[in-house]
Amino acid sequence: MKRVVLLGISIVAFTVMSYAQSDYKNAIGGRFGTTYYDLFSASFKTFITKPGALEFNLGVGGRSYDYDNAFVVSASAAYQHHFPIGNIEGFKWYVGGGLMVYNAASNYDDYKGFGFGIFPTGGVDYKINKIPLDVSVDVRPTIFITAPGYYNSYYGNFGIAARYTF
Repeated sequence: MKRVVLLGISIVAFTVMSYAQSDYKNAIGGRFGTTYYDLFSASFKTFITKPGALEFNLGVGGRSYDYDNAFVVSASAAYQHHFPIGNIEGFKWYVGGGLMVYNAASNYDDYKGFGFGIFPTGGVDYKINKIPLDVSVDVRPTIFITAPGYYNSYYGNFGIAARYTF
């Protein structure tokens, strides 16, 4: 019984120390992307360890061509592992990966339907000192496992996010 209690206390202490050492624990805001499936996303980021964070996005987008007007709703989740950059407080780079799903409503049948993809991600994250604001810039080249239309990958997925930290 003493071992179980000691293990529980150790886990709680490690978790608290991990959160205390990061620049922020949670952040909520928005992300602007360059793809048709997530032009704008609500963004939530939470640190689960000192260097490790999860980012969740719920986005909307679309595209309009002569023959196709599409509205897209998407969701994505990514793990990001952070590393400090020099001695600049709050400035980190990260790498990781995630997955995304979307559903497109289109007046062109070939582009209507469900899509699912995976992506590596990398970027920089800066928690501005003395104000509760975090900004990040990232790249997420997406490889579609399934997608309507002729797309099997999208390499130009760049984004910029601004989030309120708490």
